[in-house]
Formats: sequence, structure tokens, C-alpha cells
Amino acid sequence: MKVLVVGGTGALGGHAALHLAAQGHDVTITGRGTGAPAGTPLTALGFMQGDYVAGDFTPERLRGFDWVVFAAGNDPRHVPEGEDFGAWLHKANHVALPAFFAAAREAGVKRAVQLGSFYPQAAPELMADNIYIQSRLAACEGARAQGRPGFDVVSVNAPFMVGTVPGLPSAIFDPYVQWAKGLIPIAHYAPTGGTNFMSFRSLSEAIEGALLRGEPGKAYLVGDENLSFREYFQLFFKAVGSVVTVEERDEELPLLPDIAIPQGRGNTIAYEPDADETALLGYRRNDVAAAVAEIAAQFG
Repeated sequence: MKVLVVGGTGALGGHAALHLAAQGHDVTITGRGTGAPAGTPLTALGFMQGDYVAGDFTPERLRGFDWVVFAAGNDPRHVPEGEDFGAWLHKANHVALPAFFAAAREAGVKRAVQLGSFYPQAAPELMADNIYIQSRLAACEGARAQGRPGFDVVSVNAPFMVGTVPGLPSAIFDPYVQWAKGLIPIAHYAPTGGTNFMSFRSLSEAIEGALLRGEPGKAYLVGDENLSFREYFQLFFKAVGSVVTVEERDEELPLLPDIAIPQGRGNTIAYEPDADETALLGYRRNDVAAAVAEIAAQFG
């Protein structure tokens, strides 16, 4: 199939693009820059420049693609400096994202996967006071609402993600590795609480499964391992060969600030993904430690 991965210059979209290309698909990635990140295998894929928030992806530009993977939903990291937080997320996730899917439908795309967040399904009680989570629900519902006979839209909603794309820098995982190696002077502790974690590899398999077998209009809650933050960070120390035992403290960790824990420090979001859905999508489980080992190898 001819596949377009929107947000394919980033980590999750890039990993999915490489996975689909390895399965024999003709993959093109998009990004706001002028090309794929240098020094990564993404440079071997086709590239289309564009910004969905700006409305760059018209039906004419999307015509000829069989499948679309949308991995560019906006979160707090993407809000431009000086922009109102809520207004930007509304523009990006409530308005521009469904408009993109409408353009894909008009272009004749057959199937599309929208990559979303697990919070609306795994912890819906958080939505009342969280504009970001509200916007991710709007994106999930808005994308699927564009589906019609002949244009299938499926959402894959993922938890905390763990993994790497060869050669791609990471402002999250590189510091974790340096910290575990003793190169960042932060005490060896993790905040209380925890969440569900999933590897990039498992997610890419789930995206492929959704494209092949996903039920049109369905939102799949995917995930892998429920870990405390202490257990999660301990994996990084183990991966670099450190004998340090990570403590658990009811204290904000600079490497995982409280703003990045929507359920609140000390609370845990834990769930078991539906077994039938996991089998349908065909993604592996128990892959988080292996993903951390790959991160340590890349950034160590």
C-alpha cells in the first residue's frame, strides 16, 4: 500500500513509518521542516512538507495514498510561545485534525489510523479539569466522525511510550540515560505513583494491525505494562549496568515534572488492554524493558 505518515519525522510516527516500510509498504512521511531528520533511516523514505494546523494537506496533495497514519496530534510541547494554551489546542485538535481527515476522505484514502492518547479511555475522570485531555478526546472523536463507507477511520490510543528511532535525538530519553550513568546530578529517586507503559515497537505493530484489521469507527485502548515510576526508572539504571536502587519519594522529579503526570503525583493509571483487541491488532506484550535497553544502547 501507499502510506502517508503525518508526523513521521517525530519519534512515534517515525517508528511506525519505518515499521510499515519494513513490511513492504511504500511510505511517505510529513513534517514541518524541509526533510527527514539527517542521520536517521527516515531519510530513505519519501517526504512531504506540510503543517496540518495550517491546512497544508489539501485533498489534491493527499490524492494517491491508500492509507494514512496520523501521528501529529498536538500536546503541550507543540503550543507556540505566546499562544493561548487552550485556544491553540482547540485550533489544532478540535478543528484542524478533523479537517485533515475530511480532506483525506475527499482524496480517496481508504483507511486511516489516528494515533491518540489513553487518558480519555483509561482515566475519563481526569477530563473535567484538563483542557489537554479534553482536546485529545475531541481529536479522537472528530477524526472518527469523518469516516464513511469506503473511508475507514480507526483510533489507536496509547499510554506512556518508551522507545527510540535510530539516530533521532530525544529530549526525554537521552537525559534518563545520562542520569542513570551518574552524569546528571539529581538524586536517585522517582515520584510516587505510576502508569501504563508501552514500547514504540508494540505501538507500531498495533498501528499496522489497525490498518489491516481494525473495525471502522473503533477507538482501541492499547497498552502493555503497569509500572510504578520507581520500577520504570529502575529499568534505566539496570540497562546501563548501575547497581543503584531507585528510591520512591513523594517529591517532584525534574526529569518527570508534575505537569507530565495528569493524574497527579502519587496516583496510578493501571489497566489491562482487552485481550481480544490485543490479539486482533497483533502487538507484542512485555516489551518495555527491551525498549529501555535499546534506548540505553543508543544514548549511552
